[in-house]
Amino acid sequence: MTSVLAAGDRFIRPALFRESVASATGDLVADIAELELLWPDQPFWSVGGVDEASGDEDSLIEALRGRDAIVTQLAPLTRRVFDACPDLRFIGVSRGGPTNVDLTAAAERGIAVCNVPGRNGIATAEMTLGLLLAVLRRIPMTQRTLEDGRWEGGFYRHDRVGFEVSGATIGLVGAGAVGGHVARILDAMGAHVIVYDPFLPEGVLDGVIERIDTVDDVFRRADIVSIHARLTPETSGLVSTERLALMRPGSYLVNAARGGLVDYDAITDAVVSGHLGGVAFDVFPSEPADFSHPLFAAARDGHNVVMTPHIAGASTQTAIRATEGVAAELGRFLRGEPLQHELTGALR
Repeated sequence: MTSVLAAGDRFIRPALFRESVASATGDLVADIAELELLWPDQPFWSVGGVDEASGDEDSLIEALRGRDAIVTQLAPLTRRVFDACPDLRFIGVSRGGPTNVDLTAAAERGIAVCNVPGRNGIATAEMTLGLLLAVLRRIPMTQRTLEDGRWEGGFYRHDRVGFEVSGATIGLVGAGAVGGHVARILDAMGAHVIVYDPFLPEGVLDGVIERIDTVDDVFRRADIVSIHARLTPETSGLVSTERLALMRPGSYLVNAARGGLVDYDAITDAVVSGHLGGVAFDVFPSEPADFSHPLFAAARDGHNVVMTPHIAGASTQTAIRATEGVAAELGRFLRGEPLQHELTGALR
């Protein structure tokens, strides 16, 4: 009988993992132990050669030793942990990017590793729309005036009023699990949605988007650009001084993907100069954010800057989808069925 460790944290609680595993595996699992990691109350970090991990190797080894499987979001699954826990056969990572797992070491030991791609796609898409509407209609800026006890009639002046989604040309860089959902919502709201995504299969989003051949043309044509690309060496700094210069004066930019996709110095210059009408971000080049960056001063000085602390993917439903996804994979593994999202097969 299989023994499982549910190594949760304070977003995806250990008990939620345990309940999902019990429901998906039934009598195939003998017992499920719990370990609570401290993220997000403590930041994640690099541990033993893996990134974005919570906790430490020694505590994990103590909890995992003698167990066959682990379901987790952030536990540091390193080569040292594998060496100390030779019974481990299955790792279920409840996130899209399993940077907290040494995949090479897992594959060498024949440990199956799976993830849950798209678990937070809907949450991130909805948050993107929230950021977009907040910056277009200056919602945080106008709220601050009321908090200060001021009734600013000047927000009805022609040069200060907001911008509508309906009728706007909105450009998306990337149209996967997040961008595709954003595209459908924007289309339903009456926007003309243009997309640059060389990996988007033919036929997907037909009737919803106009495909664009180059990323530069998205910046040239759009009233609003929203970034949904993966961060790779090729896409790092994708939103640059040169691409911002292609945008129409008064345009808007939204980024709820990854901070490394954007040159934040260039963004600050563009919004302070008035070339951009506003910007909205959920992600930053380093996190926790560097509050000495001029972008924060620009926001305090009254420029149209909307910011949230990397919470786009955080929802009750995201946590549930994440645990149900890894639990379903564990059930398949124990029944000898193919995994839907195995990560180590190609390395073996």
